[in-house]
Amino acid sequence: MIDTYNAFVQTELELPPIGEGMLSGLAFAVKDVFAIKGYTSGAGNPDWLRTHSPWNKTASSITRLLASGATLTGTTHTDELMYSINGQNDHYGTPINPKAPDRIPGGSSSGSAVAVAAGAVDFALGTDTGGSVRVPSAYCGIYGFRPTHNLVPIDGVIPLAPAYDTVGWMARDIELLRKIGEVLLAGTFSEEKAEASPPSFRRFIFAEEAWDKTDAPCRKGLEDSCLQLVQVKGMRQEWRSIAPEGLEAWSHAFRTTQGREIWQTHGEWIEKEKPVFGDSIGARFASASTITDAEAEKDKALRRIIRERLHELLGEDGLLVIPTIPGTAPSRTITGSANEERRFWTMQLSCIAGLSGLPQITIPAGEVDGAPIGLSLIAGAKQDLKLLRWVEQFKKEASKG
Repeated sequence: MIDTYNAFVQTELELPPIGEGMLSGLAFAVKDVFAIKGYTSGAGNPDWLRTHSPWNKTASSITRLLASGATLTGTTHTDELMYSINGQNDHYGTPINPKAPDRIPGGSSSGSAVAVAAGAVDFALGTDTGGSVRVPSAYCGIYGFRPTHNLVPIDGVIPLAPAYDTVGWMARDIELLRKIGEVLLAGTFSEEKAEASPPSFRRFIFAEEAWDKTDAPCRKGLEDSCLQLVQVKGMRQEWRSIAPEGLEAWSHAFRTTQGREIWQTHGEWIEKEKPVFGDSIGARFASASTITDAEAEKDKALRRIIRERLHELLGEDGLLVIPTIPGTAPSRTITGSANEERRFWTMQLSCIAGLSGLPQITIPAGEVDGAPIGLSLIAGAKQDLKLLRWVEQFKKEASKG
């Protein structure tokens, strides 16, 4: 395989199917944090690769896909230890966004999104802690899905912040995204709920604070998609405030609680091995090291309030409608304060599903100035398969119109 877009860490690695099923004949890649027996994951950092050994067992998420007929064809680039949403890597370079080559691809599942958008594979696995599947999917103009927290097995995946880590997936079309969900969510409560009754979402809730965080060109670019939504028969619509504390406070709570867990997870290794990080990643780890248990506990209390509020608001029939990203992907050369400012705005949107532990799908929604944008739907807890099936049906109906 010729890696035109610098999406891959290993292009030669291949695992054949171990069964047949709805993914037979399809090829997929995985972010370089997933366990593959006999392979050492690099997690986007040479010192991590140097100090770790090959896996002795393949991650169950990969095994499920192989058992359903898919072929694994490579591992893909990630931001260092998954601690970014840009896709820039000082050691291995920035994968090229196939839909907007002068802009970043998004991260930390950067290579997975690029491989899918470029057509190098049919679909890919990533991880999503703070937006690492949703953001690159939106930047690269593809579908991306973050499941309900702890619903998809995450064994054999290098952790970042376990309270938020999820296995996510990406594809160029909604039918395939749903099929991957059918495989990865098999046997879960989500499958039981989806099988018990047909899709029955009845309410669209447009989150006022989320739309206020989005720049004017992006909001205008999403108008057509929103118009299609509100034309769905049998659905009620309302604009509603979901964050009386403000999304900035939500994002701060996410950053604090995530940062504390990240240092608890990787601090010992960092202090022992003294790895070389890119400037922005190094600064992020340094900041995480200063977060106290008291600070984290305070924000965990807010997280509990947010979770209870959104679970009650959405129930089993509500869909929260938000922009996936505040604007199009920034320039590939973005650095420093401009980089941190974009992260600040983006995390105010992506933290909503993270704090609440709810499933979110990002849907390609056209382009602004030649760069993709995405629209997201967040459903109630464990409504994952129902959400995927509902969006598939919605897109089929929309294409007829």
